[in-house]
Amino acid sequence: MRRTRWPEGREKVIIMHHVHWEFGRGGPFGRSPRLGRHELSDMFGPAPRADRGIVRYLVLDAIARQPRHGYEIIQAIEERSAGTYRPSPGVVYPTLQLLEELGHARVEESEARKVYAITPEGERDLGAHAEDVAEFYQDAGEGSWEDIADELRDVFGRVGKMFRSIGRSARRGRLTPSTLKKLRVALDDALAKIEAIVDPADR
Repeated sequence: MRRTRWPEGREKVIIMHHVHWEFGRGGPFGRSPRLGRHELSDMFGPAPRADRGIVRYLVLDAIARQPRHGYEIIQAIEERSAGTYRPSPGVVYPTLQLLEELGHARVEESEARKVYAITPEGERDLGAHAEDVAEFYQDAGEGSWEDIADELRDVFGRVGKMFRSIGRSARRGRLTPSTLKKLRVALDDALAKIEAIVDPADR
């Protein structure tokens, strides 16, 4: 199963956010600011989005179940993704036009409205990418960081306390070579346990 990973450098953003406020203009060893939605978005990026390649097959999947007009397609994708992804009209309608040009979708009339239905060619194309569609919806169903924003703030508040504790000891001259060695061992042990929790598949 495809796993969502942070873009390169996100880990540094998270750590440096706390370092900046603990050791920079928020300090020395001062109180960390409250992490709001904007700060969390900087760390983790926006909520999940689909690239245009997969949108084509999400649309085909929606009209394979029944003919739909554009807004119904948007609703169907949003509902099947458990509300984590809602394609915009600016993405869906050009995709429908492309599918029509490729002969993978056809226009029908239903109650004086234009709806789109899948063609045999579209069914074959969708069948070849059924796993991509299933994988997308499986991942989308897991939700995004926005669903656990409060819990994330609490976790990073605890990370901030760790920085403050180390910072106070450094300022008071308590970080001797022996203490730093013990600190590294403790952090390595904690990191191993954390990685086992958040990335169990890698173990």
